[in-house]
Amino acid sequence: MNIWILALIILVIAIFMTMTGHGGGNFFVIALVLSGIEMHVAATTGQFILFTAAFFAMLVFGKKKFVEWKLAVFIGVLIGISAFSGGFFSDYVPGKTLKLILAVFLFFIALLMFKPVKKDANQVLKTGWMYWNIKSVDKNNVYPVSLILIVPIVLGFGFVAGMVGISGGSFLVPLLVLSCRVPMKNAVGTASTLVAVSALAGFVGHTLSGHFDYRIAIPVAIGGAIGGLIGGSIAIQTKPKLLKILFALTTLVAAIIMAYKVFN
Repeated sequence: MNIWILALIILVIAIFMTMTGHGGGNFFVIALVLSGIEMHVAATTGQFILFTAAFFAMLVFGKKKFVEWKLAVFIGVLIGISAFSGGFFSDYVPGKTLKLILAVFLFFIALLMFKPVKKDANQVLKTGWMYWNIKSVDKNNVYPVSLILIVPIVLGFGFVAGMVGISGGSFLVPLLVLSCRVPMKNAVGTASTLVAVSALAGFVGHTLSGHFDYRIAIPVAIGGAIGGLIGGSIAIQTKPKLLKILFALTTLVAAIIMAYKVFN
């Protein structure tokens, strides 16, 4: 396949993925492999595309104050620790088992995202050592983070994500929306930031293994970057309810793809 046609396909995928905060690493790798690119090179290139798309989307969201930096740092540290541990112990759990578990999780996450969230829920202060009330970046809201709930969930999902080798964007958005009561657009912007950091770490690891081909990576990454800019801009203009529906639908697609990989 012509590299610029592939870049255009990547651009379209990046738009939909960055609109919803998914990341979309699996979709990028599938597109690359189907175009005839060797798997190891595709995995490395997919991480590079994921980083560029998420990074440029982060710039768009950050400029409009849709990135909750305190939450990003807090969750990012937990994900970094758990994802590293998951990757380290990945050889001890069968790959098919992990993918099946992830497919089931993705399916239920998609269903949960249809659940309505009260608009004023994020303004309710909680007290006690189990809660951390984080002020939003615009200072207009407070997000009551239940440490006893969030920490185990993030560590668990991060561990599984590290084992399977994905960015974790599929669970970051529902975690922020349903557990932290973060508005949908802010959740997508914050998730994009975390995906960018995760993808960069994964890309460096793959590159050190010698699977980076700049002749392929640069053209398709340009498509990813443009897609990230467009996707972020569209997300800001899109109604939160529609973003939630799009997220749920793309999550269902990801669950089906993951289940297909298990049984084929």
